[in-house]
Amino acid sequence: MELKEFAVGVATRINAFMQSYIEKLDDAAPNLKEAMSYGLLLGGKRARPLLVYATGMAFDQSQDRLDYAAAAIECVHAYSLIHDDMPEMDNDKLRRGHETVHVKFSQTLALLAGDALQTLAFEFLSDKNSGLSDKSVAALTRILATKAGYTGMCGGQAIDLDSEGKHIPLEKLRVLHSKKTGALIRAAVLMGAYCSDNVTEDDIATLDEYAKWTGLAFQVWDDVLDVIGDTEVIGKTKGADISLDKSTYPSLMGLEKAKAYANECAQKAIEVLAKLSVDTSLLEQFALFTVNRDH
Repeated sequence: MELKEFAVGVATRINAFMQSYIEKLDDAAPNLKEAMSYGLLLGGKRARPLLVYATGMAFDQSQDRLDYAAAAIECVHAYSLIHDDMPEMDNDKLRRGHETVHVKFSQTLALLAGDALQTLAFEFLSDKNSGLSDKSVAALTRILATKAGYTGMCGGQAIDLDSEGKHIPLEKLRVLHSKKTGALIRAAVLMGAYCSDNVTEDDIATLDEYAKWTGLAFQVWDDVLDVIGDTEVIGKTKGADISLDKSTYPSLMGLEKAKAYANECAQKAIEVLAKLSVDTSLLEQFALFTVNRDH
């Protein structure tokens, strides 16, 4: 199957699944519910759910068994964007071509919406209707918690904030992004794998290496798009990192070398997949997509 066709199907499926779940929440706090829905469902590539589905299906899992893990990681991603956009962090006014949550609603409601989406992620994982074994649920919960927390995304965001206005070495930038962006990419791939009973520890190690290189390619290309992208296309303010005086791959390596490095990382991700005996065509296509996108 072609990645573009698969991505459209994934986005339609996961959006409907998450919307239905949120609509079933009671109306005790309707403003919060609206802000959660806005922050979660307003556009986006659904790259992380796509990786959950693509990995799980490679190991013979049905989409029904992958829905809850896919929704969980998208909730964490959405919460991180809501908080990342707030004045206390990046102070962005635009996300996915629309007003950010704190602009659309308020800073206090944005804070609560992010908090509620984070906890909703673990509601998804622990839902008795998921069809997953207790062992799988425990593994998924630990992966998402660690990759989203201090040792992963939150730790990376803290390093990012501390690095504003400073010239940091390239190796520190790699560490920063392996946590801030790469951690959830790795979580998505591993969560898809752990939904299956057919995956081995060697498979897990290979998939984690794939996800490491893919996540790096994804972030390097994001930095490239911050320089060459169009605000209307990328859906957020062009040059946002430059305005905050952040070190980026283009600023440290030069634009052309950063482009080349992104492609090198994508190729390394693809090469790693040769170790697996399952159909990895969607994962291969995703690695290439990371460095051939305009948003």
